[in-house]
Amino acid sequence: MIDLLVAGCGPAGAATAIRAALAGLSVAIVEPRASPIDKACGEGIAFSAVEYLTRLGVQLDGRPFHGIRYLDSSHVVDARFRLGPGLGVRRTALQRALANRLAELEVPIIRTRVETITQNQQSVTAAGITARYLAAADGLHSPIRRQLHLSSLPRPSAARDAAALRRGLRRHYSVRPWCDLVEVYWSSLGEAYVTPVADDLVGVAILTSARGSFDSHLEAFPALKRRLAGASEATSVLGAGPLRQRVRGRVAGRVLLVGDAAGYVDALTGEGIAVALRTSAELVRCIQADQPAAYDAAWRRVSWECRFLTGSLLWARNRSLLAPRIVPAAARLPKIFGAIVNQLA
Repeated sequence: MIDLLVAGCGPAGAATAIRAALAGLSVAIVEPRASPIDKACGEGIAFSAVEYLTRLGVQLDGRPFHGIRYLDSSHVVDARFRLGPGLGVRRTALQRALANRLAELEVPIIRTRVETITQNQQSVTAAGITARYLAAADGLHSPIRRQLHLSSLPRPSAARDAAALRRGLRRHYSVRPWCDLVEVYWSSLGEAYVTPVADDLVGVAILTSARGSFDSHLEAFPALKRRLAGASEATSVLGAGPLRQRVRGRVAGRVLLVGDAAGYVDALTGEGIAVALRTSAELVRCIQADQPAAYDAAWRRVSWECRFLTGSLLWARNRSLLAPRIVPAAARLPKIFGAIVNQLA
């Protein structure tokens, strides 16, 4: 019997497995998808997450970015990082780097799918493998979370709440990055994030609750559309959502949720990977101590700040009177904007 079985080999699952292996635990991963796994995400990794991955021995290759820029039709405000740059990394490149580190640590990746989970007071069995614990890192719409009845029911007003319906679409363009910051374009439709991921490539991710195609959504960001004029499309469009995922709890017996499976607010502040890394470290500490029940409180403790800031910004974003004032307020109060950006980074 191994110590830890990880379901899912995205960044959260891979980082959990790497951390567990470095802690001396026996670990294996179950992942039905072939590597590298792509996903519709912004692909900007905060300084703290880059530093953490480096400590895990993951060798990243990407393009540094040095802060965040907010833009609307009449305002531009920059917040530069104080501690060090973030890194724009193609999701597939991140997956390869994680896979390389897993191979160095001889962590097996079993190409199968988790179906029924059974457990008792000493172990949990999934995909024919028995372990002391199971880390469920199977994504935003986690089948394991549903199987264990850990998903919260939508609130009565969720059908009318735009925050509950937000989705993301992402495409890459072959063009030299024109800025050393991640740009966030704001409009009444939503936000468009531009992340430099290579010397000749940018990723554009659009977050919105509106229906439509990537190209139709791009019309809402005329300044960005002008920037991309003449640039060739380097990848097809990928989508993800709805983004908001409420969770009853993150522990069911010997099964612990991590990454997007553990609950998600929104991609508005781009902190998904950083939170996944911090909480994966807590998960490993809890199973080392044989105290799985302590994980939920630990998860809340290390993620509360990001969840609070993201939730507050999303609340304002979905209020018709406040939304048009977000970028002007950041422009009028650049020190406060910079402090928030640096706290998240």
